[in-house]
Amino acid sequence: MTTLWPGTSNWPDSTLSPTNHTLEELTNNSSCVRDDEGFKFLAYTVTYLLVFPIGFLSNSGALFVFLRLTPKWSASHILMTNLALSDTLFSLTLPLRLTYYFNKGQWDLPDWTCRLCVYCFYVNLYTSVLLLTGMSMLRWLAVIKPLQHRALATPFRASLVCFCIWLFVGVSSVPFLFSGTIVREGKTRCFEPTNNASWNRIFALNYVAVTFGFLIPFITILGCYGSIICKLTSTAKLATGLPGSLKTNQGQNRIQKHEEGRRRRRNRSLSLVAMVICTFLLCFLPYHVARSLHLHAVVGKWDCVATKTLQHVLVVTLCLAAANSVMNPVLYYCAGESFRTTVRRASLQRSFSSFSQGSMMVSRLKRRMSRNNSTLTKTETLSSFPLKLPDSLLDGRNTGEESPQNP
Repeated sequence: MTTLWPGTSNWPDSTLSPTNHTLEELTNNSSCVRDDEGFKFLAYTVTYLLVFPIGFLSNSGALFVFLRLTPKWSASHILMTNLALSDTLFSLTLPLRLTYYFNKGQWDLPDWTCRLCVYCFYVNLYTSVLLLTGMSMLRWLAVIKPLQHRALATPFRASLVCFCIWLFVGVSSVPFLFSGTIVREGKTRCFEPTNNASWNRIFALNYVAVTFGFLIPFITILGCYGSIICKLTSTAKLATGLPGSLKTNQGQNRIQKHEEGRRRRRNRSLSLVAMVICTFLLCFLPYHVARSLHLHAVVGKWDCVATKTLQHVLVVTLCLAAANSVMNPVLYYCAGESFRTTVRRASLQRSFSSFSQGSMMVSRLKRRMSRNNSTLTKTETLSSFPLKLPDSLLDGRNTGEESPQNP
């Protein structure tokens, strides 16, 4: 289980402060939670077996499209490239986690790999949140203030924002590198604490992370998309309410093209709205709520049934949080028109090249068969005519044969 915070664990016996809890409480909490190791290992194994191949292949393919096939980069392309990079790096750590859960909680790899797995999980989680927030703000700027969008949304500024996001999240997640492997019950464990910590401090740290890593970005996204939806619906009503005289005569074609372009942009914006909100509601919101409630249960000394139930919920929601790397490539394809166009163009070029190669092979076979047929025809033509010697040669041969008989 990935720890909630550095120096902590979801195992109450290893994290409760001995000055605040008796040995009997520690033993009871231990027996309450440790019975769920089978459920935890099964849930994580199934989840990572699905997330690893899908997430790694889809995000690697997205990186290839962004870096090799995209002719012109924009600010949104740079944000999506960094998001795909974050998901790809996180996917590379999943085989290490799978090895741990296949071994029933035995970590046979070096200690630094355990620290790296925990670190990469939280870096991926919060870089995804902040990069999705940046994409939402870019879309808001393009719809609400298109003139400012052209001036502000430059590739250089987008690269600078991405660098700041990586720096902020990377430095903030450094404390997770302090928690490595420990030996418990004769096994080398990972994703568990190396020392006891105060739950009050953990409780405060959790809400700092929830505030700056989830609530503020989520409120920003809701505000951006609320303004976008209002703007798009108002422009759609205005377009449908135009007088009929403006849609006829010489300006009809121009107005129709303008409306089609506006409709495509509106659909693309609504697709981005739906995908980002679904990602937050399915992947990020349940995990942060379950983590906070679990801390409340431990700090508030809730009963064993509630703690055990929250432990189950926390396992499921952490699996959903890890699955955000699978949902992001769907976001690129549905909301990114240029990404979708690039993928289609590449697939068409590949199919055309394969078709051309097949046509060339067929034409070569036809030419070879025609040459073989012509050779066979010539051979048959020559064999159909018998070889006849001239009469003079035949007469000479007969005369020579008869001459010895003459006296």
